[in-house]
Amino acid sequence: MTRGVTSVPVDITLREVAKIMVAQNVSGVAVTDHNGEIMGFITEMDMLHAVVDKSLLDQTAEAIMTTSLKSINPSTDVETAARVMLDIHVHRLIILSESGMGASDRPVGILSASDIIRQLTL
Repeated sequence: MTRGVTSVPVDITLREVAKIMVAQNVSGVAVTDHNGEIMGFITEMDMLHAVVDKSLLDQTAEAIMTTSLKSINPSTDVETAARVMLDIHVHRLIILSESGMGASDRPVGILSASDIIRQLTL
């Protein structure tokens, strides 16, 4: 997994989200509430809507974020994660902190299909 997740507040504009994604060189960002709990996720593909409809640039992250997220915990094995990705047709899973390990439901990492494929080469 990639440790650390670039997060943005739910009320940030999509114009600012784009700047953060470029500056951080990431293809997606977690959208969090004021307590740091994840509410959604925005990918480059989501941001393409703002390319097509420029009026979206002044909307908040909440306008286009994906809210139906699939998350796993840090102890999930790679094979199980790969099966989840295949079953629900996604390219990345959010890794959330577990209960009893500090604050729960906080994004601590992202596991992408590329991360899993990279593991095959080791």
